[in-house]
Amino acid sequence: MKWWEQWAFNALHGVVAVTGVLYFYMKYLVTAVDPFAVINHPWQPAMLSLHLLAAPFFIAFFGMLFRSHTLKKLTSPNVGNRRSGWISLLSFSAMALSGYLLQVASTPALLTVMLWAHIATSVVFVAGYSLHLVIGWRISRVSSMAASTLPRQAGLPT
Repeated sequence: MKWWEQWAFNALHGVVAVTGVLYFYMKYLVTAVDPFAVINHPWQPAMLSLHLLAAPFFIAFFGMLFRSHTLKKLTSPNVGNRRSGWISLLSFSAMALSGYLLQVASTPALLTVMLWAHIATSVVFVAGYSLHLVIGWRISRVSSMAASTLPRQAGLPT
């Protein structure tokens, strides 16, 4: 996995998560001052647009990381961070699918089901991926500390 792939994925993760939370807040938790207003907040359309524009790039970077990171980790005998990885993988798949189905839902009942499925899987993904990052950081920190405490062999550069 290249550093820029991980950096871009994490940046897009932040953009998509923040715009999704802000859009949810503006649409469902803010009350419009004008009783005839179509939107509850002036930035509500911008948050939705940014969320919908960033999400396909987020999905594309997920595909790149799946190829360069996930497949290697699934076939590796080391199971250090696999549980949170599975949570991230499965919830991301459900989140992406429900997000796309949310855009094409035509009946109010299906729209409501897709909306709550998207919200629920998004919350699970954000929590699971955050946990995955923290555990991965701790594992790499412990392994780098263990490598630095190994005795050096004379004459061999490390």
